[in-house]
Amino acid sequence: MTPKLRAELDGIPTYKPGRPPVSDEGAPAYKLSSNENPFPPLPGVLEAATAAAGSFNRYPDAACTELIAELAHRFGVPQTHIATGTGSVGVAQQLLQSTAGPGDEVIYAWRSFEAYPIITRISGATPVEVPLTDGEDHDLDAMAAAITDRTRLIFICNPNNPTGTAVRRAELERFLDRVPSDVLVVLDEAYREFIRDADVPDGVEIYRDRPNVAVLRTFSKAYGLAGLRVGFAIAHEPVAAALRKTAMPFGVSQLAQDAAVASLRSEEALLERVAGLVTERDRVVGALAAQGWTLAETQANFVWLRLGERTLDFAAACERAGVMVRPFPGEGVRITIGETEANDLLLSTADAFRKEL
Repeated sequence: MTPKLRAELDGIPTYKPGRPPVSDEGAPAYKLSSNENPFPPLPGVLEAATAAAGSFNRYPDAACTELIAELAHRFGVPQTHIATGTGSVGVAQQLLQSTAGPGDEVIYAWRSFEAYPIITRISGATPVEVPLTDGEDHDLDAMAAAITDRTRLIFICNPNNPTGTAVRRAELERFLDRVPSDVLVVLDEAYREFIRDADVPDGVEIYRDRPNVAVLRTFSKAYGLAGLRVGFAIAHEPVAAALRKTAMPFGVSQLAQDAAVASLRSEEALLERVAGLVTERDRVVGALAAQGWTLAETQANFVWLRLGERTLDFAAACERAGVMVRPFPGEGVRITIGETEANDLLLSTADAFRKEL
């Protein structure tokens, strides 16, 4: 006999993180599989985390008081409109716990962030996956048509993970105008800092006069705190209050809180690093296009190659060369923009692979 477990868990896949780099006989190996920032912590951040480590025999500030005050100042929003969690995916799970359960539906594009179907099913809700367009974009008309009286939440991943494509302001606002006011729309903006297209809106500006819009952000990507797990949502008070109710008590460590505050105070260094990554992204995209690859326009810190049945072959070739990428079998590979040496190795591998097609 074994304990009875929830039936909703049957068939739910386990989240697959990017694999770590594998090195042969001391050769350099690089991880381009998890959309991590290749730079070390921003100035002052390591010192803040180290100082906090001296008190980790104590519980962290459960209310994240200093961090929320800093975020409210940074974004010009009330403190009561902010809720924190263990990375933006942790906050996304809190959103589902707050809105959806058995019999309810959650809409998102597919392919998109692979945690969406997992956390939707864990909540007991039914995922409604709307295929991307041929250009790898959200099909917002199809998503609007998929709304029913059972729809409780809609995820818009902008830029989209893993394709890097972004929804622009006019189409997003047209879509939001079609969404019933009692359906929550979550703008998941984990890669917001890498956007350079002026037509892609800042979700915080969209949320201000739309009570059914919430914005997700994270410190894992541009800010380089992936290992500390801290994210946040900006939403109107009823939604933010629900997130505080569903938050894991003491979920965000004091190390993470203090490091996030220090990161917010290093804005100039952050912008410089992000600009460098965007420049490197443009170089990688240009080189891949010159090799003959067809790429969707990316506004994130990664690129997407749709390879279909050759996906695992390409990933294996990269691994042999010392570069780990993120394959989605039968679909394509997502490749993080990393350090220059890693990107150069990736480009040479892609060139050789392309010539064999």
